[in-house]
Amino acid sequence: YDNLSALEQALKTNRNVAGFLVEPIQGEAGVYVPSEGYLLKAKQLCEEHNVLFIADEVQTGIARTGKLLATCGNCSCTDRHCSKAPEVKPDILVLGKALSGGAYPISGVLANDAIMEVIRPGSHGSTFGGNPVAAAVGIAALEVVKEEGLAENAYQLGELFREELNKFIPTCSVVKSVRGKGLLNAILINDTEESSTAWDICLALRDNGLLAKPTHGNIIRFAPPLVMNRQQLLECVDIITKTLKEFDK
Repeated sequence: YDNLSALEQALKTNRNVAGFLVEPIQGEAGVYVPSEGYLLKAKQLCEEHNVLFIADEVQTGIARTGKLLATCGNCSCTDRHCSKAPEVKPDILVLGKALSGGAYPISGVLANDAIMEVIRPGSHGSTFGGNPVAAAVGIAALEVVKEEGLAENAYQLGELFREELNKFIPTCSVVKSVRGKGLLNAILINDTEESSTAWDICLALRDNGLLAKPTHGNIIRFAPPLVMNRQQLLECVDIITKTLKEFDK
């Protein structure tokens, strides 16, 4: 991940690679944001070697990162809904979770006709595929995302969140850095991956009124609702900073 040389070498030395599956921002790994231009160059390498570029946007998709899709990159769309051409257009796009606003189980795979028509009638089956209720919920959720400007809201609040945390970090020895895009963020705890510090902090956050998820022992992820407002976000920041101070050595 985020290693173009390794990707190029893998594609050059193995002619049996059919697709490159990548998260635009790694979620479970600890909200790792790749280097600027990585996705675009990775897509170009895939095109050169006739390999499908597959974007897993189950966690990052549908406004979470401040754009409708994380593969939009840093395009200049004024409404941040990719009304213009995205920086990277995946050959296959995988979506889920937020596609229904969390209200109903749904996932989806998007691709163009040249790819989708490889699957002929009878060659693939799905017990619950094409569920009409799920489809209706998904359409309604996407309408809410657009009408309420949730991508723009995520972008603005994400900038505010990281700005406030970056002000706090120099005053606290327990946290090393904050990273993310939009309302998908993480803080790196100043301890080892084998430690229980991140988990202990999450328990304290819970007791103080905020739910967060640790990963890899020393990383805490924050993915609040996209409908939250500025005041609510600042309240969350206040809980986070006060809780971290309790663990300051």
